[in-house]
Amino acid sequence: MNNPNIYELLAPIVAKDERYTAQAYIFVREGLDHTVKNLETMRHVSGQELLEGMREYALKEYGPVSKRVLSEWGINECVDFGNIVFNLIDEGMLGKTEEDTIEDFMGGYDFHEAFITPFQPKEPAKKSKIDPSLSYLRIN
Repeated sequence: MNNPNIYELLAPIVAKDERYTAQAYIFVREGLDHTVKNLETMRHVSGQELLEGMREYALKEYGPVSKRVLSEWGINECVDFGNIVFNLIDEGMLGKTEEDTIEDFMGGYDFHEAFITPFQPKEPAKKSKIDPSLSYLRIN
């Protein structure tokens, strides 16, 4: 008997919702694992915690090209993470509590701020100028 690989398992989900690639689902699963691993105790993760974990994981894995990579997979805003999570829930690949809703993933953070800004150069320190009114600093 052949064990299906992850892409075969995800094929029905990708066929139902073509907005996201199989790699997007794999990333969300890995991001969830990353998030849970960083908790002090094993417990259910909230949508907001998962969003932060996804941000951290993307930056760790893809650095300055995180936003571009996510975009290529169809992930352009926080609600996309939620859509993927709920698609996985609908297929029985993830569990949820009664309190979990797609709204948990709305808002979140701005992708530009989360994935581009950390890699932009910092503004150089301003050079201090000597105030010409300080005439007592004359050198003869």
